[in-house]
Amino acid sequence: MTNETTAPLGNLLRPACVLALIGLLGFGLSYSLVSTGIGNSLFPQQASGSIIERNGTIIGSAWVAQPFASPGYFRARPSAAGYDPMAMAGSNQARSNPAMRQRIDEQRAVTAGQEGVDPHAVPGDLLTQSGSGMDPHISPEAAQIQVARVARERGMPQSQVQTFVATYTEGPKWGLFGQPRVNVLRLNLALDDARSR
Repeated sequence: MTNETTAPLGNLLRPACVLALIGLLGFGLSYSLVSTGIGNSLFPQQASGSIIERNGTIIGSAWVAQPFASPGYFRARPSAAGYDPMAMAGSNQARSNPAMRQRIDEQRAVTAGQEGVDPHAVPGDLLTQSGSGMDPHISPEAAQIQVARVARERGMPQSQVQTFVATYTEGPKWGLFGQPRVNVLRLNLALDDARSR
């Protein structure tokens, strides 16, 4: 009686263990190694985080927003994560949340005062936080209202700063997806490089 009941169980256990090993090693390990290797060989810069270096020092990543407090720099979108990549998150507040509306109204007044524009002229991306809290891009309109301040603080003609904004405005991905956008870190670094020449 014992042999009859244990023999079929033993016959089922071996294939189940083999299948589990194939799944774990074949798909869990091998697939990860192959796809990582392909990514590193085809897109080495992106696979390493799109890190930007200057004189051997890491400045940041082209895909992670940073705060720029100095008035001579273009500013990124507000961040619910405090620009901390380890705490990426949105605010998770609904549009109907009074705290969110109050924060946006306060941010609108501060930004309008800094840029010397009408509060209703402040683009939404300078008021709202992105879903990740780390969006490195702003809209061309958000860059545009900052041109006068940046030019004044850097002692540059506005037309020259406008040229930098136009140069660093990226179109939709593959001409189809998304909106035109400006990478804030790349734009600020280009302005720094122009000043150092």
